Amino acid sequence: MKIAVLSGTSGLIGMQLLDQLLKSTSYDFVISVGRRKLALKHSKLIQLEGELAKIQEWNWAELINGQALGGEYQELVLSLEWGKAEISGFSSLGTTIKKAGSKERFFEIDHDLVIAFASWLRSLGANSFHYVSAMGADANSSIFYNQVKGKTEQDLESLGFERLKIYQPSLLLGNRHEFRFGEQVASILMRPLVWFKLFKNFRPIYDYQVAKSMVKIDLDGERAGFERISSGQMQDLSAK
Repeated sequence: MKIAVLSGTSGLIGMQLLDQLLKSTSYDFVISVGRRKLALKHSKLIQLEGELAKIQEWNWAELINGQALGGEYQELVLSLEWGKAEISGFSSLGTTIKKAGSKERFFEIDHDLVIAFASWLRSLGANSFHYVSAMGADANSSIFYNQVKGKTEQDLESLGFERLKIYQPSLLLGNRHEFRFGEQVASILMRPLVWFKLFKNFRPIYDYQVAKSMVKIDLDGERAGFERISSGQMQDLSAK
């Protein structure tokens, strides 16, 4: 049984990733983890709701079974409990310092919650984890945003996933729920790079291109171990 578990589902990449996972016939179930449920139903979608910071304390089996009227998730729960499921984790969880309200709160969301989610998946037996970081991520960077992303990457490496894939997109294009003036200006100025296909690693990339690349790499059994996937690589992958 192959299961995808994701956090950050309501975000720009998260929604595209959820769509890709649900459409793929390779996944038997898709489990979305977050503070609230999405207004979406699908035969293989299960939504677990709660405080991510305390995810290790969740009674996940009870939460899953509580959504089944006729015990249809019993096989899934048993597969997870007995370590017989093939679990792939996906995290596109993230925010901005402005939206978070402070650097401390930003660190809690972009680092602590990601690590808590990944650690929980390791305890369930997951061997594959896919994390959306950012171009320029560097734990030693003088830029706080890049520093946090780099620290998160480092701490994910220490968890011991057999397959750890770090995605570093450039400026993201897509339909955001909130307006970000700086990103809007940058996307307009840089859009010609997309039209003329210049500077692959620096030109903006669409949300669906990142999501498609993540699923494609997860299903590629030959791509083992640790990898950082650049924005240019994702654009090439999503074009195939």
